[in-house]
Amino acid sequence: MSAFDLAVMGGTIVSPPFGAPGSGQSPIPARQNLYVERGRVALVDSEVYPAAELVDASGLLVLPGMVDTHVHLMDPGDPTREDFPSGTAAAASSGVTTIVEHTHGHPVRTVNDLREKQAHLRGRARVDYGLAAHVWPDTVGEMAGLVEAGVSFFKLFTCTTHGVPALEGAVLEAVLAEAARLGTTCLIHCEDESLTLEAERRLREEGRTDPGLLIEWRNREAEEVAVAAVAILARHTGARATIAHVSTPAVAEMVAKARAEGADVAAEACPQYLHLWEEEVHQEGALRKFTPPARIRSEEDEQTMWRLLGEGAFNHLSTDHAPSTLEQKAAGDIWEVHFGLPGLDTTTALLTTAAAQGRISWDQLAWLYAEAPARRYGLFPQKGHLRVGADADFIFLDPHRQWRIGDRPFHSKAGWSPYTGRQVTGWIEAVYLRGQRVAPGGERRGRFLPANPGFQSPQMDSPAPRKGGKR
Repeated sequence: MSAFDLAVMGGTIVSPPFGAPGSGQSPIPARQNLYVERGRVALVDSEVYPAAELVDASGLLVLPGMVDTHVHLMDPGDPTREDFPSGTAAAASSGVTTIVEHTHGHPVRTVNDLREKQAHLRGRARVDYGLAAHVWPDTVGEMAGLVEAGVSFFKLFTCTTHGVPALEGAVLEAVLAEAARLGTTCLIHCEDESLTLEAERRLREEGRTDPGLLIEWRNREAEEVAVAAVAILARHTGARATIAHVSTPAVAEMVAKARAEGADVAAEACPQYLHLWEEEVHQEGALRKFTPPARIRSEEDEQTMWRLLGEGAFNHLSTDHAPSTLEQKAAGDIWEVHFGLPGLDTTTALLTTAAAQGRISWDQLAWLYAEAPARRYGLFPQKGHLRVGADADFIFLDPHRQWRIGDRPFHSKAGWSPYTGRQVTGWIEAVYLRGQRVAPGGERRGRFLPANPGFQSPQMDSPAPRKGGKR
């Protein structure tokens, strides 16, 4: 009997089985050996079988490669902010082996746009990637072709932002109805257009240029009003909608209530709403310009967000990685500079720290940042877990090693992080994509992943282990 291609020996495998933690199913037992063949997980077993390559993972956690489904790499577009080589290097170095990317500066709105982008990106990615599309008010008719071509989701805005026009009222309803018909998912940036426009008009009339205006401009009420409208329309149309970057407990609870009432809506968590405080904008200025802005005002706010994350109010977590360099963040006043933060270099470290501190479990980490997003956007069962049949994407993690953000180089072109100086726990020793090491070092092995939007089953068809005894 021939040997496996790769054997990962003696690691503690973290991969929740066929459902979210707390579903009543036991995790894969600790200290298992993981065997890889032709780039996929072929067997997870305590027995020892021959393999062409052996890797000792003793004392390490073996986690699934993370799946970050909200990433902006500006490529093609404005590569001075980020491109695929730099952004996917940041992903690989932090254990993210799959991303779903969309750039607002060069949006995909037609099948031709998608084909051109795929051609441009060939050979530029260190990790695997899906691509999302945008919907303009006059491109609803393009959605069917884009779904057929494999886009992961459609990004919608309820307020004009980043040059992307708002979808409101009847147009938003039509887009959601078409998404429901096609069986695809929409990721929706929720801020009410009339409220943000009126706040901007007033603030400009007052001559405000201080950083604190961001909180009044992109205010809490605008987010809540838009989320309420999206939830109603999602329920009426049957659309699968994800509320992007949920910023407060109130919004998370609104989404949970809508879900309980029958709407297929999900809440996306981002680390900036778990760690960054509202008051920081006054000191940090443009380095805290993102929208919705940071909302934490008290220890209770922060603890509540983490509690809701642990209790399942959030479906999954992503970075909303949207970097700019320090020079770009300084090029103008608070009205003019780019929105967005870098996140791919740091998010896994923030989550492993939360797991080490007991804020979430290791199983929850693997669910929130790997399996759940893969399921939501049609990348499961290929991605997001370490059961038989999945792509062999995994991380070797020392769960005890402490370090400070900024001690290791940033791979993003941004070159900075809002978390620089924070002590974190959990050191990534190596990252593998389809059974090949991609970090540290490694080659650009990433490829485009067409989504399977119709996949909703909690089970998967797994190849049976080979017969014939030990290998």
